[in-house]
Amino acid sequence: MLDEFKQFAMRGNVVDMAVGIIIGGAFGKIISSFVADVIMPPIGMLMGNVDFSQLFINLSDTAYTTLAAAKEAGAPTINYGTFLNTVLDFLIIAFAIFMVIRGMNKMKKKEEEKPAEPAKPSEEVQLLTDIRDALNNRG
Repeated sequence: MLDEFKQFAMRGNVVDMAVGIIIGGAFGKIISSFVADVIMPPIGMLMGNVDFSQLFINLSDTAYTTLAAAKEAGAPTINYGTFLNTVLDFLIIAFAIFMVIRGMNKMKKKEEEKPAEPAKPSEEVQLLTDIRDALNNRG
């Protein structure tokens, strides 16, 4: 059983998948930072200095000025600003993956469009062709 697991784990597809998952996780963190730290601040500024990560709906009877204060008090909240950031993360990641797959499909299509080399004649056919050419050159 240990040998079977070793064969399974060392297959190229499993190793490639593991590398893809690790890189995907790191890419997700980069995109999250890009959205939270680069995209949302200018959008928030254009909308009147709104910090999207702090947008929430308070479901309790007590008023809280910040999301941190509501969380600290244990108040139930709907954190729609965080949700908007997450949706934007997803859209950027989905678009990036779309572009990568689109590029791969174009490369694959170009490979398919290349004309295949004509099949080389078998040794017997080549020998007969050489004999024919030799007889034609004799006369």
